[in-house]
Amino acid sequence: MSISSEQCRAARALLDWSQQELASRAKVARKTIADFELGQVKPYARTLRDVVAALEDAGISFLPPEDHVAGVGVRLKWTALTGRMSIGAQN
Repeated sequence: MSISSEQCRAARALLDWSQQELASRAKVARKTIADFELGQVKPYARTLRDVVAALEDAGISFLPPEDHVAGVGVRLKWTALTGRMSIGAQN
């Protein structure tokens, strides 16, 4: 899955994660996250998969573009078990 730099920033904001927190959980360099979010680099596919996996594991759901909706989005997953929004699973 490919995500935009804006989706990455939005996902981190929903989780209240720093770039360092995301980098640690995705096992990538903080500079990679920073450069991606600034639009300065497009990460390797494997790196992007690791970033997406870390965010999804913490409860983020990436929304694809749909008809009559302006652009892509990000949201926290609804947890059926608790009936609450999932907010950043702690390891």
